Amino acid sequence: MKKLGIVIVLSAWLLQACNSNTKSNSNAITDSAAQDNTAVKDTSTKMVTTPEKEDVEFAAEAASGGMTEVELGKLAQEKGQNARVKKFGAMMVMDHSKANDKLAALAKTKKITLPTGPNATDQKVIDKLSKLSGKDFDKAYVDDMIDDHKNDIKAFDNATKNCKDPDIKAFATKTLPVLKAHLDAINAVHDSMR
Repeated sequence: MKKLGIVIVLSAWLLQACNSNTKSNSNAITDSAAQDNTAVKDTSTKMVTTPEKEDVEFAAEAASGGMTEVELGKLAQEKGQNARVKKFGAMMVMDHSKANDKLAALAKTKKITLPTGPNATDQKVIDKLSKLSGKDFDKAYVDDMIDDHKNDIKAFDNATKNCKDPDIKAFATKTLPVLKAHLDAINAVHDSMR
């Protein structure tokens, strides 16, 4: 009987020791996880930066201009008479849709709210050209595309030099050669229409 009492006492003591060890391991794991979560939170907070006002304004203007190019490109395919105007319009839809998608993804990561449509000035151009067709449309569209791409090249060139956010600057840098190629292409269309 004495042996049975000793076995019960030893069993109880071992059980208590095991439970105590499990609790301390559990606390250690919880403390470790809490420290890991804190480190993650601190790191992510430090990485989020707000873009400069000028960078946000450039992104908004680029978005409006890009959407306008797509809309006018669709009009060129629909209302243009000259095959080269129609082809240029198709290129505008394709190239500017890609650029718009890249800019939208970039803006999302930077927490920049882009316009959902062309600004008032760009919308006036769309409205004006949508009332034209045939040769009248071709001439007005080509003239607008030349002026617009000259202005876009200046704005994007300025952004490559002055934007503070490296990702926005990189977007401008990668898009600038495409805009220059568009200007060359529309100048060639213009020359062919003389």
